[in-house]
Amino acid sequence: MSSSPLPEAVFAMDPVHLSGLFPAPLMSRLRSLVRIDPGFVARDLADPTLAGTEALITGWGCPPLDEAALAAMPRLRTVLHAAGSVRHLVSDTFWRRGLTISSAAQANALPVAEYTLGAILLAGKDAFTWSRRYQEEHRYPTAADSAALGNHGRRVGVIGASRVGRRVLDLLRPFDLRVALYDPYVTDAAALGAVPLPLDDLLRGSDIITLHAPDTPETHRMLDRDRLALIPDGGVLINTARGNLIDHDALTDELASGRISAVLDVTVPEPLPAGHPLYGLPNVFLTPHIAGSLGNELERLGRCVVEELERFTAGLPLAHQVRPVDLATSA
Repeated sequence: MSSSPLPEAVFAMDPVHLSGLFPAPLMSRLRSLVRIDPGFVARDLADPTLAGTEALITGWGCPPLDEAALAAMPRLRTVLHAAGSVRHLVSDTFWRRGLTISSAAQANALPVAEYTLGAILLAGKDAFTWSRRYQEEHRYPTAADSAALGNHGRRVGVIGASRVGRRVLDLLRPFDLRVALYDPYVTDAAALGAVPLPLDDLLRGSDIITLHAPDTPETHRMLDRDRLALIPDGGVLINTARGNLIDHDALTDELASGRISAVLDVTVPEPLPAGHPLYGLPNVFLTPHIAGSLGNELERLGRCVVEELERFTAGLPLAHQVRPVDLATSA
């Protein structure tokens, strides 16, 4: 008696990411679960040759699953996304079809949270400023300089108990920091290791503020000019979430004044145009959207997809399924 054929699957992403997401051992494990051509990556999802596809393995660079794409894949049952947000992929037609979609956002949250933890601890020492000053002035901080430095009792405000925000809160637990949280959807802030505060109070009372809210109409420019002005003199703003959470003209003005500092992994626009003032400010530490998974961290996302594929082929519910209701409060 012959066994049932394996489901047919197809990769759909920018091919440059494929080998990082699925190195040889992981690709072998994936190929034991589905029929898939490891050398083929679909770029046109309306291609008639995709008609037999039952599982679509997507990633950065995948085009939207619009009506033409879904019509070309009548046997499609699930989409397994080897990246974070799936908002740009799905549509009303997707949900009407009763398809399932899974995201590796939980796996991608870890490197972002680790980056954020590093930024918080370095900001508490004002390491970004002192690195520049040491190179330029070749001196150590005086006792007066260092009076405001250190992480003992530092007040950290976390905006958003998203996947990343919760990871950050967990990573902060071992440290002698006072942590506050603003998230209108959270009722158990104390269980997460934080004191719940209204947004304005959190901004007024924090030495370091780190953003982990999704980019939604409700959060668009949530840190406007008035709210940025609430941050205490000498405060540090960290953004590894989305640039649209901040009014960047107002932020640039605040930073140009020297009143506060920032660690920015995301901006508006992205990347910033040549000659933008933020490039030259000594109180701004800019990185080119590197907090999320890259390099050897990509394998973690691929492993998440393979584990989901194991559940799919076994007829089990997906562990990281995204539903329509989730999109209102997630990235």
